[in-house]
Amino acid sequence: MTELRQRLQEELRLRNYTAATIRSYTATVAEFARHFHKSPDQLGPEHVRTYQLYLLNERKLAWQTLQVRMAGLKFFYTRTLKQSWFDTEVARPKVRRKLPVVWSREEVTALLDATRNVKHRALLATLYGAGLRCQEALHLKVTDIDSQRMIINIREGKGRHPRQVMLSPKLLELLRVYWRQRKPKDWLFPGVISDRPMYATGVCILCQKLRKKLGIAKPLSPHVLRHSFATHLLDAGTDLRTIQLLLGHRDLETTARYLHVSERRLHSTPSPLDDLPIREIASPPGGHKRG
Repeated sequence: MTELRQRLQEELRLRNYTAATIRSYTATVAEFARHFHKSPDQLGPEHVRTYQLYLLNERKLAWQTLQVRMAGLKFFYTRTLKQSWFDTEVARPKVRRKLPVVWSREEVTALLDATRNVKHRALLATLYGAGLRCQEALHLKVTDIDSQRMIINIREGKGRHPRQVMLSPKLLELLRVYWRQRKPKDWLFPGVISDRPMYATGVCILCQKLRKKLGIAKPLSPHVLRHSFATHLLDAGTDLRTIQLLLGHRDLETTARYLHVSERRLHSTPSPLDDLPIREIASPPGGHKRG
């Protein structure tokens, strides 16, 4: 390990960054250096700009992925090298948020009914029934299910923030059926190697197989089930602040995105057109309407 890499990882650990972020930032700086065949401490703002264009034009990275890469480089320069970041020289991309994809209650019902494997069904029900991120669900341990208090303990959510979410009675019943059949010992959803949890890629592949089986065109991923959880709660009248706490969002603005896809709010808000006293257009004789 080079001295710079060790220093970068030490700075990240001192600030209590997650292992995943440490790996991501380290890989970003290493790839940046390999691209120019130079040590990263010998590279400046013009190199960062050129690298941005390479990631966009040739690697075709999404804007949000690009943001993560730039965050890694900014941390390296400001925290490891103790330099100022290149605010004026390096463009800061404006990320346009997309509306979340939401499956209807009927579609989620069909999804769970189509899942014959009890372990997979329990996992998908946990993702939807508690609104968990994929890694949060995969890192659950059997002891995180508190049936006495009817809560699920999330020991390390995003940013290592713990939280508690509701344990649905129906989910508890399904988890008990799953436990009686498979008897997981430590991880609630172990992988092929029982002392490790399932991989997220496997869950994504499972979602794609089930979506095709159902013949539904909408995308399906663990995060779509999380979006559906939040939107269905909002439709049922749950306030945004409660949903924010359940999802583990740092900003209420992030949770407010679900206002744009809530059926209840859309349907309960009348259009101003309905209040205009416009004349009705009479149908022509014979009941045929002209186009």
